[in-house]
Amino acid sequence: MSTSKINEVIFGHGHENIQATHKTTLEFTNDTHLSKKGDCIVTVAADKALADLTAEFKENLRKPHAKLNIIIEAGGIIEQVNAQGSPKLTLTHPTDMVIRKGDYVCNRTLAVHADKTALDLSRDLVEKLKNPKQKVKITLVVRV
Repeated sequence: MSTSKINEVIFGHGHENIQATHKTTLEFTNDTHLSKKGDCIVTVAADKALADLTAEFKENLRKPHAKLNIIIEAGGIIEQVNAQGSPKLTLTHPTDMVIRKGDYVCNRTLAVHADKTALDLSRDLVEKLKNPKQKVKITLVVRV
């Protein structure tokens, strides 16, 4: 059985209001405004949202045993989050990507059963993400 792997790369920025304290989710958005209430958001001004991902990537992420690695790079710090795809994913939201610890799925959901949430990210990375000038690279790797 061969394993296929498809990548999507997203670029965004940090923001002074990034808190990264949410216990169940992690989010990237292409919105540029962030209030302190958005405690799951770790990247703003992303150049892609769920609606922008390729059809091939989405199709693979919806396969029953799809695995997703989310690699977040900022200021020389690299952190990886591992999650799963789901046949229930719609992957249609125009601005957001949410990674969830649980299995709740809506049009904002990128992946479920994540091993890390915003709160679990290293505080060194979070400090970098609080800088609005900080460029952030997010690599999504789906394996089926």
